[in-house]
Amino acid sequence: MPRKKGKTKKLKKNKVKVKKFDKKTAQSQKGNLGDEKIEIKKIKKQPTEKKIYNINDHVVYPKHGIGKILSVEKAVIGDIDIQFYKVFIEKDKLTLTIPINQQSNLRSISSTHQISKCISILKSKPKIKRTMWSRRAQEYEQKINSGKIYDLAEVVRDLNKNTNTIADQSYSERQLFEKAYDRLESELEVVLKVSSEDAKKKMNKALGREEKLLDSP
Repeated sequence: MPRKKGKTKKLKKNKVKVKKFDKKTAQSQKGNLGDEKIEIKKIKKQPTEKKIYNINDHVVYPKHGIGKILSVEKAVIGDIDIQFYKVFIEKDKLTLTIPINQQSNLRSISSTHQISKCISILKSKPKIKRTMWSRRAQEYEQKINSGKIYDLAEVVRDLNKNTNTIADQSYSERQLFEKAYDRLESELEVVLKVSSEDAKKKMNKALGREEKLLDSP
């Protein structure tokens, strides 16, 4: 009888070992399957990232605002054929050379629906954080350079002052406001196909702002 008990104990140990081995192999197989899924997703995303813009298309370059594609050109750099856009930024009188494989820096101009939402943002109540101006100024600058149309509208709304008194707005506040205002106005002008003056009137009305305020020294 003692020998039989010993045998049963050994059998139990063996069973436990088998279970542990099966669990480990199952986990490794699951991990391998997970890795394969990630690779497949990456391959699928690659072709959808590429967008081709045509000559005379308007695009937005985050750090400079709205521009117009003048040409699509080719060049050979280090035995590599490179295609790039020539983009003219009207406000800055600047021509940019942007490689097509770096076109993630560009975005298409907004839709009329997005512009309507921007006008709604301008009409809404400002949301000003109770933090130091230096911190807020940095956040405003990041929003302006993000190239996102709604972020631009929020900066214009938050820094808008319905006053002619220069003392009510610091120089740095005014600079950021005018930078965001000009970029938003430029996009309204192109999307709505209106003059610069009409775009300003539409924005000023939404802000409850007199047109002469922006022209004051």
